[in-house]
Amino acid sequence: MSGANGIRGEARAVLAGVERTLCLTLGALAEIESALGTNGFAELAQRMRSLSARDLVVVLAALLRGGGESELADRLGRSAVDPKEAAEAVARAFSAAK
Repeated sequence: MSGANGIRGEARAVLAGVERTLCLTLGALAEIESALGTNGFAELAQRMRSLSARDLVVVLAALLRGGGESELADRLGRSAVDPKEAAEAVARAFSAAK
């Protein structure tokens, strides 16, 4: 996969057959913390270990918005994104943010 800006912490992932950009921006992080009801990195890290399907959609949507993929993020719940693809994309985005 190409086109990701590693300096910015972007990651690329194929979702529903299309390569997409994800990024753990400060805004995405705040959105995720708020949606999951966590306070700070330690709580968020613990919460990320046991995401429900709904949580996974929320996290993936925030990361897509951070990567400039708002259109897919807004319709993610109605998209044909494979759960395994979604989980791998989230992991890739968090790994790229290191």
